[in-house]
Amino acid sequence: MRIRGLVLLLALLWSSAAVAQSYTAPRKAYGAPDLEGVWTNTTATPLERPAAFDALTTTEERAAAFVKMSREAFLNDNSDSIGGRQSEWWEMGETMLRINGEIRTSVIVDPPTGKMPYSEAGKARLAKAQFDMLNVYDHPEARPSTERCLAGGSGSTGVPIFTARYNGNYQIVQTADLLVISMEQNGQVRMIPLRPAPRSAQRRWMGNSIGHWEGDTLVVVTDGFLPGDAYKPAAPLYVSENAKVTERFTRISPTEILYQYTVEDPTAFSQIWRGEQLFYATANRVFEAACHEGNYSLPGILAGGRRIEKRTTGAGK
Repeated sequence: MRIRGLVLLLALLWSSAAVAQSYTAPRKAYGAPDLEGVWTNTTATPLERPAAFDALTTTEERAAAFVKMSREAFLNDNSDSIGGRQSEWWEMGETMLRINGEIRTSVIVDPPTGKMPYSEAGKARLAKAQFDMLNVYDHPEARPSTERCLAGGSGSTGVPIFTARYNGNYQIVQTADLLVISMEQNGQVRMIPLRPAPRSAQRRWMGNSIGHWEGDTLVVVTDGFLPGDAYKPAAPLYVSENAKVTERFTRISPTEILYQYTVEDPTAFSQIWRGEQLFYATANRVFEAACHEGNYSLPGILAGGRRIEKRTTGAGK
C-alpha cells in the first residue's frame, strides 16, 4: 500500500508539472502564484464514470451525445414528484472536462475504473448513512447537514470539493499566511493557514486543513473530519473520521486552475483514490445562497416523522 501510494504521488507530481510548465502564473507581491478571483467548477463530467463510457477519455462526438442525454434524463426525472427538476434553476454544465487536451469521462482518474473503491466496511457505512437519511427523524441532529442548511449539497463545500448542481461559484482570497475559499453554496467559508501549525484536535465537517506551496502548486492536507457531513447524496460519498485528503491547486492558464486530490481512507476504501478537475474563471459574482432561513422546515420534517411512526405502529387510529 505504501509503494502504491508513492507511485500515485509521483504520477500526480509529474502530471502537475507537465500541465503547468508552459504557463507562468501571475505573482502576488510576496512571490506566491496568484489564485485570487471568482471561479466555478461546473462541468458535465460526473465524479464517477457512467456506463456510457469504458475509458478515462472520449471523443468530441461521444461527449456531445452524453451531455445531451444526461441533461434530458435529469430534467425529465420526476422522482421528487413536485416538478423540481423542471421548475428550479440548475447549473448542469454544458461541456465535459478537458485536461491535457483529453476529454475526461470522470473526475476520478484512479482506480482505472473511475469508481470509488469502497471496502466492505465502507459499503456498510454508506448503506447505513443512506438508510438513516430516509428513515431516521428522531431529532434535528439526525437529519443531514445539507437539509439543515449547514453545508452545501453534493459535496460542493466539502473536502474534496465536488461539482455543485447550482451555486457552484467560489471566491478565493489569499495573503502570505492564509488562503480563504468563500463558497456560494450555503455561504460556507473555508480558511486554510499557509504556515506550519499544530494539528487541531477538534473535528470539523470540512476537516482541519493546512497548506503550503510546492513551486507553483498550493498543497493542502486535511484530516480531522467529522462524519456529520461525510455523506454526499449525489456522489454518493462517505469519508470517514480517519480520512486524509491531499489537494493540489495549480493555476495552468489565465482562466483555469487544475484541482487534483488524493483520498486516503482505510476505514471506507480498499485503496487510495484520486481525482482531477478544473476551476474556471468567471465574471459571475458570489451571491448569498437561498436556503430555509432559521431551519423553519425542520418542524415539518420532524412532524412528518411522527406521522410515519403513527402509521407504522397504528397509534392514533
